Amino acid sequence: MADRLTQLQDAVNSLADQFCNAIGVLQQCAPPASFSNIQTAINKDQPSNPTEEYAQLFAALIARTAKDVDVLIDSLPSEESTAALQAASLRQLEEENQEAAARLEEVVYRGDMLLEKIQSALADIAQSQLRTRSGAPSQLAPPES
Repeated sequence: MADRLTQLQDAVNSLADQFCNAIGVLQQCAPPASFSNIQTAINKDQPSNPTEEYAQLFAALIARTAKDVDVLIDSLPSEESTAALQAASLRQLEEENQEAAARLEEVVYRGDMLLEKIQSALADIAQSQLRTRSGAPSQLAPPES
């Protein structure tokens, strides 16, 4: 994925392309100007131009691209964002990351302890079932506290 400056450059290039295309299409579709009330048969036979549709289409494209450019500009770091502020922000993020890692380690440790208890209980249940099936008297183990 491209960085924000590259995205901004691409959006500005796209905006320039749309301006050029809009001008070219509007020039191509524009009705010829009349000179001294001279009308030719060619001008009368031409179908109506979809100039208004093209104008609306290019206006919408240009407006949307201009809005994209504004969003990209707003997402760039501000001038107020100095190296010291960025370093402080990174330190804060690192501290939050370390706190989250410590919480994760605690949760994993408790999960491991719970897993051991469950496995022990399942082993006791399996032994009890084996003794019951073999006909041996089962000894009740004292409950764990």
